[in-house]
Amino acid sequence: MESARIIDADGHVHERDVDVRAFMDEPYCGRKGALLPSDEWNGTMYGRLGKETHDVPTRLKDMDQEGIDLSVLFPTSAFHVTRLPEKDYAGAYCRGYNNWIASVCEKSPRLRGIGFAPFQDVPAAVAEVNRTVTKLGLAGIGVATYGMKNHLGEPMFWPIYEELQRLNVPLLVHNSRGGPAGEIRFDTFLFKHTVGRPFETMLDCAALMYGGIPEKCPNLRIAFLECGVGWVPYWMDRMDEEWEKRQSEAPLLKAKPSEYMQRGNWFFATEPEEASLPYAIERVGDGNIIFASDYPHWDGMFPYVVSTIRARKDISENSKPKILGNNAKRLYGFD
Repeated sequence: MESARIIDADGHVHERDVDVRAFMDEPYCGRKGALLPSDEWNGTMYGRLGKETHDVPTRLKDMDQEGIDLSVLFPTSAFHVTRLPEKDYAGAYCRGYNNWIASVCEKSPRLRGIGFAPFQDVPAAVAEVNRTVTKLGLAGIGVATYGMKNHLGEPMFWPIYEELQRLNVPLLVHNSRGGPAGEIRFDTFLFKHTVGRPFETMLDCAALMYGGIPEKCPNLRIAFLECGVGWVPYWMDRMDEEWEKRQSEAPLLKAKPSEYMQRGNWFFATEPEEASLPYAIERVGDGNIIFASDYPHWDGMFPYVVSTIRARKDISENSKPKILGNNAKRLYGFD
C-alpha cells in the first residue's frame, strides 16, 4: 500500500443476499426472504456497465485498465442496514457482511474493504468496530444515515467515534439516494438520485459539525463520499453564517465550521469531471480531496476516471497526485 500511487477511495461490490447469508450467525442466516429491503439498488439501473462478471480477477483486470493500484470497496445494498428495525438482526447482518468482504479482500492485497456497525445498538457497534479493525483488518466504518431516527452528531453515537479515533480508522459517510427522510414527492429515480445524495450529505456534515465531533474527537478522520465536492464551499459559508449567530446551540465548537473542515482530517470525494473542483481546491485545500471511481455502478466513468483527472488543465500538476492517491493514504491510514 505504501507503493500505491493511484487509490480509488470509493469503489463498490455487488454483494448478493446469498453472499452475506453464508457468513451470518444462526438463526439470522436462515431467515426467509431478502436480508435487506429490496428496491432500486437491485434493479438494472445498478447493473455492471453491461458486464455480468463480479469476480476478483475481472476487477483486478479492470483496475489495471483504469490505472488504479488499490481500491477501497464499499457495498451496494448493505447501506440499507440503517433501515433495519431489529437491532440484533442489524448486528448479525453487519457481522456477516464484514466477514464476507474480508474474505473477498483476502484474494488480493490491492483490495481493502469497508465494514459496517449496527448504529441501532451502540455498545454492539463499538464491539463490531473493534472486531472489524483488529480481527478482520478492514479499512474503516461506513454509514448511510437514510432511515435512521437520530442524526450522526448526537451524543449517543460518540462512543463509536471514540473507538474509531482510538483505532486510527476513519468514519466514511456514504449516503443513499433516498433523499430527505419522509420525502414523497419524487416521481423518478433521476429526481430522487439528484436530490438525495447532496441533501443527505449536507445534513450529515452539519450534524457532525454542530454535534461537536471536531472537538470531541479531534483526530477522527471523516470522509463524505459520492456526491461531488462542489457543495463544500457553499456549505462552509452557510454553516459559518448560521453558527456565528447561534453559537450557543453548538456549544462544543471553538472555531468556525469552515476552519475545522480545512484542518486536514475531513475529506471530500470529487467527481472526475466536476467543473467546481478548482474552486473547491481553493477553499478547502488540495490536501482534503480524494477521488472515487464508483466502479462498477451505472453512473461511473470506467475506464476514464483516472485519465480524466490527469488530463485536466484547470488544476495544478501538484494537486493531481494528492487527489489521485496521497490524500487517500492519509484518510485510510495506509501510510
